[in-house]
Amino acid sequence: MDYFTADTHFGHQNVIRFCDRPFPDVDTMDRVLIENWNERVHNDDRVYILGDLLYRSDDPIAVLKQLKGRKHLIIGNHDYSWLSKPVVKDFFVAIADYAQINDGAHVLILSHYPMLSYYHEHRSNVFMIHGHIHNDTGIDYWPSLVKRERVLNAGADINGFRPVTFEELVANNKKFKEEHALDTPRPFGVGRQNEEM
Repeated sequence: MDYFTADTHFGHQNVIRFCDRPFPDVDTMDRVLIENWNERVHNDDRVYILGDLLYRSDDPIAVLKQLKGRKHLIIGNHDYSWLSKPVVKDFFVAIADYAQINDGAHVLILSHYPMLSYYHEHRSNVFMIHGHIHNDTGIDYWPSLVKRERVLNAGADINGFRPVTFEELVANNKKFKEEHALDTPRPFGVGRQNEEM
């Protein structure tokens, strides 16, 4: 089975406030994220992580040891610091800035950052899967993203804080975009995307 997730931010206290996560503290958040992950993922499953797996974690190795599955990391803006420790690379099948995979029915473009233009974007079986924006619908390009049915946010904040299948990713994004279609964007540079997360 293939699963997708992004922006878990293990170890990051401030992400609870920035994204209005339902956790009282970072220890609870990390514990629940690990439990949710391992309830679904088996050791032979592939997990595509679309960036920002950890941030400010005191012990990245302890977190990585607990996460099941064959992990493929697409590097996010908050991954560079902990990836500098050579031993962490042993926990991943692959680490890349970008990837393109084929699940047999779909071509999936994987990037931490959302793209409005990508390989064969006009084809109905090609999807762009990203992270980075969490649940932020105030970004200036939200009106463009909300119109793109095949641009999917793998962020934990809109996917039940657990890795999800492709079908769940499609359903969760459809629901989230319908609920937030009329959200008002902020001017560029205003809001938490520009804050120190």
